[in-house]
Amino acid sequence: MPRRRTLGALAATLVVLAPLGWFWQQSLVPDGLSAMDMGYADYGGGPSMPAGHHHGSSLADLKPAADRAADVSVRLVARKERFEIPGRGSMAGYTLNHTSPGPQITAKQGDLIEVTLVNESVPDGMTLHWHGVDVPAAEDGVAGITQDAVLPGQTFVYRFVAADAGTYWYHSHQLSHEQVKKGLYGVLVISPGTADVVAAVHTYDKVRTVNGGYGDRRVAGAPTVRLRLINTDNGPMAAWVDGAGYRVIAIDGTAVNAPTPVEGKSVLVTAGGRIDLEISLPPGKAVRIGLGGGPTTLVIGEGDAPTGREPTERVDLLSYGKPAALPFDPAKADRHFEYRIGRRPGFFAGKPGLWWTINGHQFPDVPVFMVAEDDVVTMTVKNTSGQVHPMHLHGHHVVVLSRNGVAASGSPWWTDSLNVEDDETYEIAFLADNPGIWMDHCHNLPHAAQGLVTHLMYEGITTPFHLNGATHNQPE
Repeated sequence: MPRRRTLGALAATLVVLAPLGWFWQQSLVPDGLSAMDMGYADYGGGPSMPAGHHHGSSLADLKPAADRAADVSVRLVARKERFEIPGRGSMAGYTLNHTSPGPQITAKQGDLIEVTLVNESVPDGMTLHWHGVDVPAAEDGVAGITQDAVLPGQTFVYRFVAADAGTYWYHSHQLSHEQVKKGLYGVLVISPGTADVVAAVHTYDKVRTVNGGYGDRRVAGAPTVRLRLINTDNGPMAAWVDGAGYRVIAIDGTAVNAPTPVEGKSVLVTAGGRIDLEISLPPGKAVRIGLGGGPTTLVIGEGDAPTGREPTERVDLLSYGKPAALPFDPAKADRHFEYRIGRRPGFFAGKPGLWWTINGHQFPDVPVFMVAEDDVVTMTVKNTSGQVHPMHLHGHHVVVLSRNGVAASGSPWWTDSLNVEDDETYEIAFLADNPGIWMDHCHNLPHAAQGLVTHLMYEGITTPFHLNGATHNQPE
């Protein structure tokens, strides 16, 4: 009897452990995984791709003409080192040309920008992604998808045309949840004006900064300034103006049609997002920009600036401004996709926990959205995961059609970083006009590292790059 009880206990244990072992094994991300072999193809109701699409054109060839001279040339040397946060002290992290944020890059619309990245001492390798700039696929800077990580001692040259004026930023897309937080980012402004003021908000180890400095930071003003707000953090941020009204004149690099005056309201800048405000300074006075609350603010102009609290009302971008025609008809979409964000218990990369899902699947067994060039695409993004997600599609801007069933009624709301709250549903649309393989992920970067990422894949486009393996590519 004791032996029989022991055998029974062992059998019961195996019954419990065997499924757990299977789920653990299934959760491991294969070494050397290609985006082309990830998950399952979702054709969005459109025609499937012809067999053998893995033998098409390599995205590594999608780049500007090699014989065109650069209009703007920048050399960025990345290092692991300590750097100074004005008003707070020094911290250990990563720098570009010995500073964080890295040097601001400015260019005129139509310029060809050439950036030479030198990795002097970032041990895990790095890349540069041009957040919000619809670059050719080979220049997108995503380790394991569009290039290999640039390892210590290596150099990589990025070349792209600054086709669209606007406010953008750049950051590493190798171990981005760690490297961005610790300093590998900078500002990119295309077609700057003489009265521009940049406010790049970033949190280093719980210390919120603006333009790399802590506390009240002051800059010179003009009668009318264009404030370029950039949120480089992982969560949404409310911003407001104490001492003056403003107009929202651009969202994620795209101009707002017929912006109207705003008084006593904040505007939400989601993670990765950019909002441009036009502010008229009162004569002889300064204004203060509230940046999510706390001690770090930006004062523009001379003299005392009022100090206020975050307004209770917020600008609703769904109805702000006036309508204008779209360059395509979403009602005649070639494909419609669903991007349902959820969460469930289980294993991810061999670790137990609560993990993100896309359409009920965990990374890497997620849907890959398949398109052909010139397709009109609509997508329904629904979040029932319990947390907010700032969703970022590389290589494209999308237009918001509706939120929770309410149709957009203001200026076309073009965005590349969309704040999707829990229990919110957005319908968006875009034109598939930039061939490549593009990440579509949450820009709360730890969420992406936990599997909230998939890809938009064009017919006939392949990639020679892989995750992990000898190249150590880990984009999130």
